[in-house]
Amino acid sequence: MPHEKSRSKKRILLVDDHPLLRQGISQLVNQQADLTVCGEAEDRAGALKAAAESQPDLAVVDVSLKNERGMELIKDLKVRFPGVLILVLSMHDESVYAERALHAGARGYIMKREASDKVLDAIRCVLDGGVYVSKSITGSILNKFTGGSENSRSAEFNALTDRELEVLGLVGKGFSAQQISERLHISIKTVEAHRANIKLKLNCSSGADLLQRAIRWTFQTGEI
Repeated sequence: MPHEKSRSKKRILLVDDHPLLRQGISQLVNQQADLTVCGEAEDRAGALKAAAESQPDLAVVDVSLKNERGMELIKDLKVRFPGVLILVLSMHDESVYAERALHAGARGYIMKREASDKVLDAIRCVLDGGVYVSKSITGSILNKFTGGSENSRSAEFNALTDRELEVLGLVGKGFSAQQISERLHISIKTVEAHRANIKLKLNCSSGADLLQRAIRWTFQTGEI
């Protein structure tokens, strides 16, 4: 009987590199009559393994994981497990990341600063087939379709690709071209090409200007 009851609950996979955060969300979810946590992971490899083993209905994923980007995990999950819904729960600025996450395959984006009942609302909304984003993000997306103006901060960085945004974040954290090359498993030449594209797209006049913009951006979006 208890087994049948647990099977009727929607199964949630938690993917975040902060154990205390996973513990808190797990306790919150497991207190619900209709939800249960079926697995946890801190990185991409662990998440894909857990998804294969636990067969979740929904994966709750952060956009930054242990030395990795959650955006790539979202894309991987959509390809390997198309039946698994994805909700992003992150500290990172929704004005920069929410639309990118939706394009990557997520069905919702909510920030960690939101109250626990809002997190549960987001989980249930996505499980019910809906899309969950804040009212401000909904307005921003609608403005795009109707030709209105975008949020100034998000508009500034929307021209960057996901990889360029990743490089920008590492530049802002003080990583050298060599360190970025090693971390992202790309050549130094490719790193420099990304930096040149970022400078052009953000209208940076010099490498020093790029560094200042990168540092400011990492603080604004919670990257540091």
